[in-house]
Amino acid sequence: MLRHAREERLIDWTVDDARLAPTADFVARVIRERYPTLDVPFHARWRHFVFSGRDLWREIESTHSWPDTAARARAAFDLAITSVLLDAGAGPGWRYRDALTGIEAARSEGLALASLRWFAAGGMSEAADDALRADAHSLKKLDASALHAAFQVDATNPLAGAEGRAQLLNRLGAAAESRPDLFATADVPRPGGLFDALVARAVNRSLPASMILDVLLDALGPIWRNRPALEGVSLGDCWPHPQGGFVPLHKLSQWLAYSLIEPLQAAGIAVHDIDGLTGLAEYRNGGLFLDMGALVPRDADAMTATHQVSDPFVVGWRSLTVALLDELAPLVRSRLGVSDEAFPLAKLLEGGTWAAGRVIARERRADGGPPLRIVSDGTVF
Repeated sequence: MLRHAREERLIDWTVDDARLAPTADFVARVIRERYPTLDVPFHARWRHFVFSGRDLWREIESTHSWPDTAARARAAFDLAITSVLLDAGAGPGWRYRDALTGIEAARSEGLALASLRWFAAGGMSEAADDALRADAHSLKKLDASALHAAFQVDATNPLAGAEGRAQLLNRLGAAAESRPDLFATADVPRPGGLFDALVARAVNRSLPASMILDVLLDALGPIWRNRPALEGVSLGDCWPHPQGGFVPLHKLSQWLAYSLIEPLQAAGIAVHDIDGLTGLAEYRNGGLFLDMGALVPRDADAMTATHQVSDPFVVGWRSLTVALLDELAPLVRSRLGVSDEAFPLAKLLEGGTWAAGRVIARERRADGGPPLRIVSDGTVF
């Protein structure tokens, strides 16, 4: 797709390579401002549970009585999986107000905080004596009204795709019950059962990051709706493009894979080859390249039109985002004076392109929203 764009053969997009260097300068500056010592964590859901230096999940888990490290890891998996699946774009008007801390948050941080409080209150648990779990049976029963209450949704605080999010959790519960080989080898069916499935695949208590994605794509394939299928198999976030065939993007699944690395490490499982995963095809990374002028739509009117996720225009934008992240990474590393090993893509995203995409969005648009209008069912972005 990138080659087509550079050869002026892609139907919707062109690439201005001269803008990659300024983009790298901008990203490197944002990283140094946010992390002066360059001690950047991975781009993971855990970052969104931290507010003004307070790690709210760490506060919760540190006061809980865990029978062993595996139980703690399963709970972390439960939280990460449900919270990431609930994270698709909230829309510009939604906010969450936390009664315990007084924090008010929007977008990804607000969704993270709302999902954390819902989880910690036992909203996904079937066990009266153990709130910190997400049981398949409970997930199957959740409805939109429960999600509305947990996320403070009403006529004055609308959440984009709220019903779709609830239905996604329902399908997650059904998938967990249907695959005990992945979700229930050490407990009743629950998303956290994937921890045990991954431990079983580790060699000498070590596994590549790509193995996490492999297991997630196998386990979560049935939960997606309105996705392309090939020979009866749902492909998830993988879309056809008239010039690129099927383009596997898997934004939520890959972000979830990044987010599961830390619970595995905390449980004594080493994760290597982090760059076996790709950059994330979402509107902060994609918006960075668009707002910085590295990606240019052929039709200027496309910037004000409303698009479907499946439109070739959107598939092309997301595809080019993934390709350009790979090209941007070495440019940023050279400016920071760090190696590939010390600064994998997961750190570049966090430090990083996602944050820089948000900064440039605020400079370009009053609401800080994405540069394109895309119809979301709450399960892609």
